[in-house]
Amino acid sequence: MSNYYPDPDNVDDPDALLDDDLVGIGAYDFRNRRGSSLTLGAAVINWRTLEPEDAPAAWRSLRAFVEWFTTRYNIPVSTIPTCWWQHGQLVEELSALHTAHTVSYDDADTGYGPISWHERLTQALPRLTRAYGGGCNNGHHDLTPRTWDGVTDEDAWTAWTTRSHAHRDTQPGDSPRKETP
Repeated sequence: MSNYYPDPDNVDDPDALLDDDLVGIGAYDFRNRRGSSLTLGAAVINWRTLEPEDAPAAWRSLRAFVEWFTTRYNIPVSTIPTCWWQHGQLVEELSALHTAHTVSYDDADTGYGPISWHERLTQALPRLTRAYGGGCNNGHHDLTPRTWDGVTDEDAWTAWTTRSHAHRDTQPGDSPRKETP
């Protein structure tokens, strides 16, 4: 994996950079040409619903971006560690930045994209720092994912969800309706 994001303007054959697996899931689409410029394509990656067969390409695309981004912007390891892909919050933040960067530099942008990208980056950097927070300084440990199996009191849940909407049709000033047995 290279440590830069491909720059189609600095290669002889932009199609040589194209990885067919990446097209349509958040990567550059070098085949979508308009005149002499290359247009970029982006798709939001929903990691929660990503199909297993699409995951390797999505990870490769995100990795290419993270390697470019951390080098270009000199992001310290204390903010984005080399094991970033093992930290769910970082993956989500970095994936969002990847998409924002891609669309900010799209040919269809009216010119505000690059400054918008940097504004979003400024907002994201503190979140990135909090998302990692040095959480693996002593090595990685298998995480036991939080589970909801058997935790929710189903009777309390049903009572709450039923009661919370019981009076939604009541108008201000109406007195609650009382049913007579």
